[in-house]
Amino acid sequence: MSTSDLTVGPTDTTPSETLLEFPDNRLLIDLCGEFDRNLAQIEQVLGVQIVRRGNQLAVMGEAMEKAVAVLEALYVRLEGGRSVEMVDVEAEIRMGRAANSAHPVDGDQIEMFKGGAVEIKTRKKSVEPRTQAQKDYVNALFNNELAFGIGPAGTGKTYLAVAVGVSLFITGKVDKIILSRPAVEAGERLGFLPGDMKDKVDPYMQPLYDALNDFLPGKQSAKLIEEKRIEIAPLAFMRGRTLSNAFVVLDEAQNATTMQMKMFLTRLGQGSRMVITGDRSQVDLPRGVQSGLREAETLIKGVKGVSFSYFTAKDVVRHPLVARIIEAYEAAEAKG
Repeated sequence: MSTSDLTVGPTDTTPSETLLEFPDNRLLIDLCGEFDRNLAQIEQVLGVQIVRRGNQLAVMGEAMEKAVAVLEALYVRLEGGRSVEMVDVEAEIRMGRAANSAHPVDGDQIEMFKGGAVEIKTRKKSVEPRTQAQKDYVNALFNNELAFGIGPAGTGKTYLAVAVGVSLFITGKVDKIILSRPAVEAGERLGFLPGDMKDKVDPYMQPLYDALNDFLPGKQSAKLIEEKRIEIAPLAFMRGRTLSNAFVVLDEAQNATTMQMKMFLTRLGQGSRMVITGDRSQVDLPRGVQSGLREAETLIKGVKGVSFSYFTAKDVVRHPLVARIIEAYEAAEAKG
């Protein structure tokens, strides 16, 4: 079915009501959700009323047009063979058509769906970039040797980068995955932590382990780490190495110093791709120490083969409250 199969139009008796008719009743059931929870979510957020009548949905309220657009987009998603969960409903309400607009991507590890949506294939699950900024970012990861993802927490910068890395790895495009981040408190305090060096640095690396475990079975992930085909290590451990045929991610790059950033960027070897992610608003470096991410952004923007992707609160895909919190902080900074 296509969107042209949907029947949309005002009723003769109630001008403030729009009827949507869905040709596939099974997809309509999935659209409504268990106990109509998806409809209830749309009603609550947009302040509309949605009444189900057989294979039709009647939509009423001031935000009627917006609600209709959301329902149509979610139905197209179902037609494309994808599920509709509450997070998808929330994303569609907040981000609208930009979440489903067509966009070119490269690689056989990408699966295309109706409406231009894409999914990145990994061993455990497929990952879908939801916003246009995320789609641009994923496209940049596949088509550039060095890519930057800059923006607030919760926008999927690291998560999508690790997903792309796993996808390239399982399809043989790279031989290994290297995930790194600065251990900004790894000076004197680190020495007081119990255990060997791995025990000391692992707490700083845990977000990278979490992302990796989302895409690879636990036993396989552990084996690959043991074989050093996947490495998760502090930024300081990168010194003196040449990283060839690898997918390399530097997370929390705002906490890398200028010298550390230069060191890391010059590790790039033949056949490798490098991704650098960071949030300029969360620098934890000592006062007076310049963030290497800020300087790199200034110095190498425009260099051939390097891409910069930027995210805002609108791209937050965690709890919707996270987006509102980030917006509040951004508004305060703008006033200040």
